[in-house]
Amino acid sequence: MFNFLPHSVLQMSAIFLSIVIEAIPFVLLGCIISGALQVFLTPERVRKILPNNKFLAILVGSFLGFFFPSCECGIVPIVTQFIRKGVPEHTAFAFMVTAPIINPIVLFSTYIAFGNSVKFALLRGIGSLIVALIIGSWIAYFNRTPILKTALHDHSHSHHHHDKAKRESFGGNVWSVLVHGIDEFFDTGRYLIIGALIASSMQVYLPTQFMMQLTSSKIVGILVMLILAFTMSLCSEADAFVGSSLLSLFGTNAIVAFLVFGPMVDIKNLMMMKRSFHGKFILQLIALISVIVTIYALVL
Repeated sequence: MFNFLPHSVLQMSAIFLSIVIEAIPFVLLGCIISGALQVFLTPERVRKILPNNKFLAILVGSFLGFFFPSCECGIVPIVTQFIRKGVPEHTAFAFMVTAPIINPIVLFSTYIAFGNSVKFALLRGIGSLIVALIIGSWIAYFNRTPILKTALHDHSHSHHHHDKAKRESFGGNVWSVLVHGIDEFFDTGRYLIIGALIASSMQVYLPTQFMMQLTSSKIVGILVMLILAFTMSLCSEADAFVGSSLLSLFGTNAIVAFLVFGPMVDIKNLMMMKRSFHGKFILQLIALISVIVTIYALVL
């Protein structure tokens, strides 16, 4: 039926669909969790749960992902809602970079992917915690760039009144969760589509074979794997299997960089971040994560 289309276009379409189909359930779950946070999480509860000390709050955010697992496909709506509800930004972003990695499902899939080896799961988890502590500390003590877009603060207030009205009309919090979650899903989903389209086109048209020939240097191999992680936009539950297949070609250092960096920054995630956060902050965040992951992978 589509034989008249070039092979590269068909290949790009297949990759695009696979990314979207893989990501949509997690985005939807993230949006529903975001809806639940909108309805049930109050600033008063946040202040009771979190310690006042900034560094301790960063530690709480870093380890929260183990008990509150989330794929990176749906993490941005959750983090956005955390910040709207008064969770400190340094805590929210510490959670954002660790949750897609240290949750039990991802650690177990990493263990299985590398032949029942604890090594890569451990290196992956430690790397994500190091990044979280540094990113959280940077936001808490040094960052002066606005993070959440002002329009989203206004959007949050309008949702509050909208949800209150719905609760009075239908008498149930579940309805409010679903309404907010679906609204968030359609807001976020378009950025997923754009990100998946860019990622699939880059996978087809970027000279991957050429990049794989640049593995003679450790630092170059790490940088190549960062680019691959960014462009492939794999879910963290599946990326370990891709990483294990490239281990013999790139070596341990580059593969660890791939496993740590990918769930934190990829194209589809970047497009969803663009909806919620200021561009200058996103650039600074990505640059800092890239530097930290590169140094961590080099010193292994």
